[in-house]
Amino acid sequence: MKRIDVNCDLGESYGVYKIGNDREILKFVSSANIACGFHAGDPTVMRETVKLALHHDVAIGAHPGLQDLRGFGRRNIQISPSEAYDLVVYQIGALYGFVKAEGGTMQHVKPHGALYNMAAKDAALSKAIAEAVYAVNPELILFGLSGSELIKAGKEIGLQTANEVFADRTYQEDGSLTLRTMKGALIEEDEVAINQVIGMIERKEVQSQQGTTVPIQADTVCIHGDGTHALQFAHALNTAFKQADITRVAVSCR
Repeated sequence: MKRIDVNCDLGESYGVYKIGNDREILKFVSSANIACGFHAGDPTVMRETVKLALHHDVAIGAHPGLQDLRGFGRRNIQISPSEAYDLVVYQIGALYGFVKAEGGTMQHVKPHGALYNMAAKDAALSKAIAEAVYAVNPELILFGLSGSELIKAGKEIGLQTANEVFADRTYQEDGSLTLRTMKGALIEEDEVAINQVIGMIERKEVQSQQGTTVPIQADTVCIHGDGTHALQFAHALNTAFKQADITRVAVSCR
């Protein structure tokens, strides 16, 4: 029986604005990446999402992003490694307070959006992020794009890492994600996305947009909770896992 972690970005509502269906999505994932207030989320949403995750026995992770609420953290902002270090420490600390207050523990850290994609290729930025995570708690697991600079940096400093793959995103020949601004970046058909995930888990490969087969390591699969059919897809993916004899389990429990 194969085992895989399924993670989802959650806690991205703020104020009067509601994004996603966290309460229902949590029934189908094993790890939750909770926004820490920079790209999305607010203190009340953070507390409520932590409580929901604990109720569903879902492992909790901090999801630090660039300070870009208007752009949802998906716009590239040039920051120095020292700035990256500070914003990651700050956001981990913010979520840690709520996790501790609710009697839970934090499993991992996964950068969000543009920060995640920038770190995937920028060794200096990745090093700063890994150092920030290690400084706060060397027991935390660092999530990063499979085979990326962030994974390398985490390993080099001594962190446990989790190679992340994406269910609803297409890939390029170098193993990077297709930019959201490019045609075909998102996979709209559930069946296509599910087949891609199963292939990454069982055969450790993915087809690039260029038609080549790219080797890939899948420790955790990301599904997005803010799409129109997010809940439907989460349910379909879990059904497919059962049929393929794949068990969903948090990284820290493997």
